[in-house]
Amino acid sequence: MRLDKFLVSTGSYTRSEAGKLCRAGKVSVNADFQKDPSVKIDPEADEICVLGKVVEYRKYTYIMLNKPEGVVSATEDGDKTVIDLLPTELQRIGLFPCGRLDKNTHGLMILTNHGELSHYLLSPKHHVKKKYKVETKFPLSESDRQALERGVDIGGYITAPCTVELVGEREAGITLTEGKYHQIKLMLSAVHNQVTYLQRVSFAEIELDGTLSEGSWRFLTENEVEILTRDFNLLKSKNNKKG
Repeated sequence: MRLDKFLVSTGSYTRSEAGKLCRAGKVSVNADFQKDPSVKIDPEADEICVLGKVVEYRKYTYIMLNKPEGVVSATEDGDKTVIDLLPTELQRIGLFPCGRLDKNTHGLMILTNHGELSHYLLSPKHHVKKKYKVETKFPLSESDRQALERGVDIGGYITAPCTVELVGEREAGITLTEGKYHQIKLMLSAVHNQVTYLQRVSFAEIELDGTLSEGSWRFLTENEVEILTRDFNLLKSKNNKKG
């Protein structure tokens, strides 16, 4: 792996920042300062230091993005995608959205290049929670809440039990453990209502950072990565023991 690509993969530097640090003589490989950012290194065997501090290798990258309306949850499309919102250096490391949001829905998205984890998080059998802030055209009643929580018919499919918190007359927090196409809009239609505003505010217990403006992103913190991967790692450990 190139030295600058390694530094980018840690989630701490952009490609340009990594190159500047190398050329300034601030990056060492096995205690030898290396000014060529394109030099090949073994991230699992070599010790890389920046300004004298060891940089830990992270095989995967995890990003939080506040998706705006009008952007597609895909890696390639005729329209602007969530990947297009990232710097060029991050567009080159195989990131993809973990799940999707409708084009006209905004809010939290997790982007990663950890395919196995993404498959786990999106599998219906693992019941990963996704919470949405919903505003409606008409008032929501207690009977509406109970119906939505039990499950409603959205066109031949009965939705799984969910949690609905009535926040205001026309506002609710809805937590799902599945993600059918246009699900919340169809669920509200099933109780004779319409969605006027929809935002995802959490995914797999990761909360949307309130300081991120729409279209902005940041790397997940170590604690957030631990939360995101915790159950997946436990399951993988159990399976390895069985094997």
